[in-house]
Amino acid sequence: MAQLPPGIRFITSFSRDQWYRAFIFSLTFLLYASFHLSRKPISIVKGELHKHCSASHEVEVNSYQEYAAQIQPVKKPSNISQCGWEPFDKNNYKQLLGALDYSFLCAYAIGMYLSGIIGERLPIRYYLTVGMLASGLFTAMFGLGYFYNIHNLWFYIMAQIANGLVQTTGWPSVVTCIGNWFGKGRRGLIMGIWNSHTSVGNILGSLIAAYWVSTCWGLSFVMPGVIIAVMGIVCFLFLIEHPKDISCSCTPSSSSKTFLNGTSRFRVQMPILNAKETNKPQDPEMQHLLIDSENCSVSLNSSTVVTGEGRHGTSAISFLGALRIPGVIEFSLCLLFAKLVSYTFLFWLPLYITNVEHLDARRAGDLSTLFDVGGIFGGILAGLISDRLEKRASTCGMMLLLAAPTLYMFSAVSKMGLEATVVMLLISGALVNGPYALITTAVSADLGTHKSLKGNARALSTVTAIIDGTGSVGAALGPLLAGLISPSGWNNVFYMLMVADACALLPV
Repeated sequence: MAQLPPGIRFITSFSRDQWYRAFIFSLTFLLYASFHLSRKPISIVKGELHKHCSASHEVEVNSYQEYAAQIQPVKKPSNISQCGWEPFDKNNYKQLLGALDYSFLCAYAIGMYLSGIIGERLPIRYYLTVGMLASGLFTAMFGLGYFYNIHNLWFYIMAQIANGLVQTTGWPSVVTCIGNWFGKGRRGLIMGIWNSHTSVGNILGSLIAAYWVSTCWGLSFVMPGVIIAVMGIVCFLFLIEHPKDISCSCTPSSSSKTFLNGTSRFRVQMPILNAKETNKPQDPEMQHLLIDSENCSVSLNSSTVVTGEGRHGTSAISFLGALRIPGVIEFSLCLLFAKLVSYTFLFWLPLYITNVEHLDARRAGDLSTLFDVGGIFGGILAGLISDRLEKRASTCGMMLLLAAPTLYMFSAVSKMGLEATVVMLLISGALVNGPYALITTAVSADLGTHKSLKGNARALSTVTAIIDGTGSVGAALGPLLAGLISPSGWNNVFYMLMVADACALLPV
């Protein structure tokens, strides 16, 4: 018999269950990366919506406007001002741009609390698909303002509010799905790698938006809108909500190992082995599937039989019930301040680089992606350390403690040249996004499967929504405060971020 080709041997070396888990890991990674891809354009386009111009040039523009009004009283030029896109071409542009950020993030924060509760009661695949299609529509709607020559501020604010609301369907859905497929064994590392979708989406969104920002900024929104809508169709066609849907193996009844972690205790599920199997090494991935409140019959030598009771037989947890889970309130408050810092960078970093380094909008957008590159390594490092130490809270506290002085160094060093800015962007991205990534993924999944729930895995979406919704309040406040404070100097913005990092340490 001929020897199998190496590629086929590699494929057959993994079980059916392992391939399905790898597929769900990759699919949910791409789905949520598209969410962040569609959020990033606004930060890149800010430098184009308002361009710095001299006072003499403004006088020249005003004179031209008067002359144009005389010779063409009926047809007004589309956008005469060379200082940007009306209404963002005035001196109060920072407040107006801050209002756009606040509109999106405030709607996102409010919607997130409702999204988790709704998501627990609807099929994830349908819920996520509708949310992604709607996100594509409202993201593109902002860009259509360019093509239809719209200069009404409320049009852009309403587009941001609508987009913020529908984007709340994403996070509770993908975290619940990934939590259904992966358990607590190496959750920190697995979700640290998985959570890099945030930074990958930001990087891709920056590059796509920057490609068109100087020539046709409307496409900087339309193209990401098309991408997330296409991914919504992919979600509808391929997303598998739970391993039971395709008769994948569930873990047998389990004992548990408890370890102390800051404000609460978590249980790591450890399978009970049969007497004949105690000396056999188990497939590590088999220890990573979550169990629901209902058991499923598993035979390692035969096909899986799923009990008649569906996983929806258990009742979804209430909002107040989720708040009573030990650690939910504490980590929610920690995330509020951590996300305040992260989203201030997300929405204002390109404009800061434009002002400090005197780069155009495209180059500033490209350079800002280094912050997200650092965030990828920070998320993975936080997950790895928390798995080794078995202390999620201590890991978050350590990185937050280092982040505050790093932000001060960034504000000072970034004025010394481009090379120093590159280094500090990488370091700051790792320390700022590390705790944020850990809390929104591994910690949320731990709390959503806490021992007090007695195996009811249907709390995961609500818990995730509460934690991320509270964090989104900080995400809304950060860019708003940056817009209000930045006219007095960028140093004051960094002082505000350092205070927020210090506050994030208090709950944990």
